[in-house]
Amino acid sequence: MSTHKPNTSNLGQSLYAMAEQLIALENRLKTLEEGKTKVAFSALLEKGGEHGPFNTDVTLAYNKVLTNIGDAYNSSAGVFTAPVTGVYHFTFFYHAGLEHASKLMLFKNSEMIVMTSDQKSRNDPADTGGNAVVLQLQQADKVYVRMPKNNHVWAADHTTFSGFLLS
Repeated sequence: MSTHKPNTSNLGQSLYAMAEQLIALENRLKTLEEGKTKVAFSALLEKGGEHGPFNTDVTLAYNKVLTNIGDAYNSSAGVFTAPVTGVYHFTFFYHAGLEHASKLMLFKNSEMIVMTSDQKSRNDPADTGGNAVVLQLQQADKVYVRMPKNNHVWAADHTTFSGFLLS
C-alpha cells in the first residue's frame, strides 16, 4: 500500500501566490473606487416669493446650492454641465399659487426632454408639480430647467432642481 503525501511546499507556494493575487485585486478595486468621478447637486430658488411671470422664456438659476459635488452645477446660469460621459438622474419640482399658470421644462442641450405644468384655477389655490428623468449624457452636455413666458413659481424654498451621476 502506497501512501501519498501532499507536497506542502507546492501547496504553500500556491496559497501564497493566490494571496498575492487577492491583495493585488483589492488594491486595484481601491484605486478604481478612488478614481471614480462623483457628481451630485441639489439647488433651490430661494430669493423672493413669486418668481415670474416674465415676458420671455427664462432658464431658472437655482441660487441656493445645497450640494454641488464635482462642481458641475453653475448657480448663476442655472446650468448643469456633465463633467464625464455617463448616465445621470435629474429631478425638478415647483410650488406656485393661483395667479398665473405654472410650467417648467427640463432641457438637454437645446432639446426639451420632460415637463410639468398646471393651469391657473380659482378652485385650486396652490399648484405643485415635478418630474424626473434618467439621461445618457456625453461630457459637456448641458441640462437646465426653463420656465416659459407668462408662467410663475414660488421661489421661497419650494422650487428645486437636483441631479447625480448613476454610472
